[in-house]
Amino acid sequence: MDLPPSAPRFMSFIPHIRQSAICIFFTAGLAVLFGSNSVARGDELLRAAETLQAKYAADIKQLAAWCEEKGLKEQARQTLAALGPQNPLKFYVPILPVDVAPAKLPDGASPEMIQWDNRLKGLQREQANALYDLARRAVRSQHAALALQLALEAVVANPDNEPLRRLLGYQKYQNQWRTLFEVQKLRAGMVWHDKFGWLPQAHVRRYEDGQRYYEGKWISSEEDAKLHSDIRSGWDIETEHYSIRTNHSLQAGAALAVKLESLYRLWQQMFIRYCYSETDVISLFDGRSRNQHPAAIRHQVVYFRDREDYNRSLRAALPNIEISVGTYLDSMRIAYFFADKQSDDRTIYHEATHQLFHESREVASTVGRRWNFWIIEGIAMYMESLRKENGYYVLGGADDERMLAARYRLLNDHFHVPLEQLSDIGMEKFQKDPKIATLYSQSAGLMHFLVHYDHGRYRDALVAYITTVYTGQDGPETLSQLTGATYSDLDKQYHQFMEQAGLNSRQ
Repeated sequence: MDLPPSAPRFMSFIPHIRQSAICIFFTAGLAVLFGSNSVARGDELLRAAETLQAKYAADIKQLAAWCEEKGLKEQARQTLAALGPQNPLKFYVPILPVDVAPAKLPDGASPEMIQWDNRLKGLQREQANALYDLARRAVRSQHAALALQLALEAVVANPDNEPLRRLLGYQKYQNQWRTLFEVQKLRAGMVWHDKFGWLPQAHVRRYEDGQRYYEGKWISSEEDAKLHSDIRSGWDIETEHYSIRTNHSLQAGAALAVKLESLYRLWQQMFIRYCYSETDVISLFDGRSRNQHPAAIRHQVVYFRDREDYNRSLRAALPNIEISVGTYLDSMRIAYFFADKQSDDRTIYHEATHQLFHESREVASTVGRRWNFWIIEGIAMYMESLRKENGYYVLGGADDERMLAARYRLLNDHFHVPLEQLSDIGMEKFQKDPKIATLYSQSAGLMHFLVHYDHGRYRDALVAYITTVYTGQDGPETLSQLTGATYSDLDKQYHQFMEQAGLNSRQ
């Protein structure tokens, strides 16, 4: 494939039918589920959520004002911080505390501080319960994305709400919130080390002192590095959802594992309806099973020590490997990256997103080939924006580089392919277009639009759209059918969204 220098980082896109052990369910009838009645119910639920949030914000601000009157300036700050970030052009997932139970007031706290603490915790519990109830209503109305967003807001208000924690895959273990995988590891005497991955507790000190355990004996880290210098005998780092082979270092492999697990958690939560049936999602929200999350497959990743090793190892399979800075090969079910200044986190998140969509459920052999190819790259570019901000994992934003490019192409260059035409373009035509770079920019902008427009109005329809594309049940008109809006209306809304995003970026 001959791509211009300004084209995205991916190397190849090779659809292939496969079947995984999880996330397989019947998807016919999605257009019916997301017809006009469903859109109307979604609007009603969105307004209900806004009402809840407005009341909570007013109560929080009132409590903060009371704190100021009592001279509790730090408590006033903490109270306002409970509202969390408010940017409507960003998707937030909280980095939740591991330890169970909130921080306690110090001994000898004044009556005013005790009153403040009780009032704040009461407001947070009430908000968490109200949001969770609304989330359960939303999921029964086929609005799983909205339900998940409400659940995330609820768990921010009350991180120790057990039904919410179970919904997100956690359980209590030794007074901490852990996933089932983590509990199994801990019970086996293993601990996670940021430099070395999962290790037996008894090995940690010796690893930190520079020793390595290899085939039943202890050796030096230098000897260990020589033994793993070839990718065929590299280090293997396993996490809950990934198996990573690297010949760079254990430290690099563990760091990559943390990034990929973060991506996986956001991806699974944002696209929960892609992986679970309607019945499964309702069960998750009802808490009818304490072990709701099925055992996941491990996605295979190879992480080379440098570009030279990457090029040499992949050149036989991909003659033009030099133009890529990371790739996912669908036919091999493996993502390949290398440690180098030319590669970056955005490349990793982009290709790993392709991997997640292809390997987490059965997909069609024709996915993206006839039409709707733009959404396949659009979603990968959106997930590139993953980063940490003030205690949250964040996606999107008016200042993200993909959004900046999309807005410039639309508002300055006046480049825009109407959605009706764009949705009718398949992979080959898309990739051979002389304006491929601008098509990618528009695809990224449209993805931001479908996620964030009108507080997430189209988010559930977007997930249904992606599902129909990957299962080969789509047509050129699918997006319009699922959103309940004409392509002409969506084009107008997209222009308005991008214009407003430009205003927000300057605020």
